[in-house]
Amino acid sequence: MRNVKKSPLKKKKKRTKFFTFFKLGVALLLLWAMVGGFYYLWALTFDLSKIGTMSQRSLIYDRSGVVYSLAGGENREIVPFDKVSNDFINALISREDARFYQHHGVDPIGISRAVARNLLLGGIHQGGSTITQQLARNSFPLGGQTLHRKLLEAALAFRIETELSKEKILELYMNRIYFGPGLYGVQAASQAYFGRPAAQMTLAQGALLAGLIRSPNHLSPYNNLPGALQQQHLVLQRMKELGLITAEEQAKALNEKIPTPASRLVHFQNSWAVDAILHELSQVVPPEKIDGTPLRIMTTIDAKLQQSAEKSVAIRLAEIEQRSDFKESHRLKNTASSKSKNKKNIPATEEKLPPLQGALLAIDNASGGIVAIVGGRDYKTSKYNRATTAERQVGSAAKPFVYEEALRLGMSPDSLVNDARLTPADLPEAFKNYNPQNSDGTFGGWLPASHGLIHSRNTMSIRVGLGAGLQDVASTMQRLGLAETIPPYPSICLGSFESTLRKITTAYTALATGGERLQAHLIEEVTDSDGNILFRATRGRLSVLDPQATRTTTSILERVLTEGTASRAHALGLNKPAAGKTGTTDYFYDAWFIGYTQGLTCGVWVGFDKPQTIMHGGYGAELALPIWVDFIESSGTSQYPAGALL
Repeated sequence: MRNVKKSPLKKKKKRTKFFTFFKLGVALLLLWAMVGGFYYLWALTFDLSKIGTMSQRSLIYDRSGVVYSLAGGENREIVPFDKVSNDFINALISREDARFYQHHGVDPIGISRAVARNLLLGGIHQGGSTITQQLARNSFPLGGQTLHRKLLEAALAFRIETELSKEKILELYMNRIYFGPGLYGVQAASQAYFGRPAAQMTLAQGALLAGLIRSPNHLSPYNNLPGALQQQHLVLQRMKELGLITAEEQAKALNEKIPTPASRLVHFQNSWAVDAILHELSQVVPPEKIDGTPLRIMTTIDAKLQQSAEKSVAIRLAEIEQRSDFKESHRLKNTASSKSKNKKNIPATEEKLPPLQGALLAIDNASGGIVAIVGGRDYKTSKYNRATTAERQVGSAAKPFVYEEALRLGMSPDSLVNDARLTPADLPEAFKNYNPQNSDGTFGGWLPASHGLIHSRNTMSIRVGLGAGLQDVASTMQRLGLAETIPPYPSICLGSFESTLRKITTAYTALATGGERLQAHLIEEVTDSDGNILFRATRGRLSVLDPQATRTTTSILERVLTEGTASRAHALGLNKPAAGKTGTTDYFYDAWFIGYTQGLTCGVWVGFDKPQTIMHGGYGAELALPIWVDFIESSGTSQYPAGALL
């Protein structure tokens, strides 16, 4: 057989083709190296220390040490790697980056697998980003969904892997990512969804949480527990395939019941109580400390009592508005207004009545801590805090301090006081024409002094104040903090001056404690993230009233609730020893009840924001007392004693 020699020309063509492909490959490699170098140099301009800079929440705790609300920042609490359940970490890696410990920031195998799967199924069904790439794009503004962004992301991920350990990368990622409505980081998510810290998550819980990452809002157990459980099953199956759990562990986790979270974690500034706490925080902690670090704010708020107070105010005010006598009062007023307009040839129109408002504030008699504060009937529609800001005439709620001053100077409960109409001879020179009436329009004769306070007799109360000395009465009221300046006029004995609910309730703590006005406060202690104490309440007490006179006044105020103006208290459900005083201002503009038990002092106000008649016969006992009784009875006896008063 003849040997056929290959043509030198063909050999030359093959060598040329080889070198062409070789040169092209080298050129592509050089090009990729140049591109990669360019993006890596760009990646070097990023400050990696910022990855660990995450907005954290300042937490507000109630008096039991339970998180009550947020005081700012994202709902996040940063925790170290070793304070996260190992089951969650394995679930996370299985779900997001199974080759996490094998690659250096970018996983070519993972990218190839994702591309093949997406081409096979059509569309985007699987991403190729590693955990490190996700951390890079969640930490820095890299741009939109473009090739440029992906290249920069890959270069930055490579750099992160070069400078940080795998455990540190996981720690930063777990603390940074979003887990659903208002929840940032693994700790906040575990607390909200499972009621436990991240370190205590079970395998079932960890797998469910890992399954939320790709669609946290849609899959949140708050909104879609079945969908979250479906993803949990996929995560557990993947963990089993990777050999991270056994079939038995998988089955056990699948059988673990995960209930729907009972309620969402509360959010920033969601109530009058939180607003008041933040206001007090600004007064006791410097601004640079508030803005510079997450704070732990321990407060005096009793979450259960706060909820009870808000509920009672809203329900009772709605009941008042549905009463026939309330409607009749305002129908007649509108009719009279229409007649007046018609006389002037002005078309009559139906006046729209504004919502009736109310407020409540309660103080712990042992510490001065405010346990509940309600500034209105609906925080969503009005954030104005009527408990701390609104100044209204206090009416007869001021009378106990008039009697206490007279008792201190020697008057006894049995001393006779005239209930007759006041005459010019009774009054100081500048007030000869002063002619106050009693609420029932009647006048009596000589009666025991205690009768004047129990039944809120105006003429008796003014005579008691005149006997004690108007200047001394005014000074005592000022020392109690009812107002900065109270002129020594006869009308102050009937509460003709203005005060806030917080001030008058705080003044009543002097009656509840036997003479010491408490320093009412909402914040017990503030610490920074390192545990340094930035503020601690002093729980101050100011001796203002005479102890013996105060005890006598309390014994009289107890009778107000059994035989006096608030005698319907027991019919409303009051079963605890208590003392207190109703208050009603002229024309029924304001209705008050301020009272106390052994453990709590509580004040309630009812009225319209723009002073007008609430209703005919709208006394404090009729409108404010029911709210007060509801609240006091909801307080129990464990934390707030309900035994005999002083």
